[in-house]
Amino acid sequence: MITFNHVESRIEIMKTKLTIRLSDRVIEKARIYARSHNIDLSKMIEYYLDSLTKKKTRTKVTITPLLLGSLGG
Repeated sequence: MITFNHVESRIEIMKTKLTIRLSDRVIEKARIYARSHNIDLSKMIEYYLDSLTKKKTRTKVTITPLLLGSLGG
């Protein structure tokens, strides 16, 4: 849901909490990766999921070894 705040001229996006179950090892590696790249872990996951669900474009999405390892074990 997108709402427009005309007073401040900005877009506010509704956020929803999501609970997922991941292995401790994957969570720790993801935290380290996010910290080393100065990005919030939730934001990193949001960007990744958003990239998976976007319509195909000419922009190539890079899957990092961390993400590839977490998908394949």
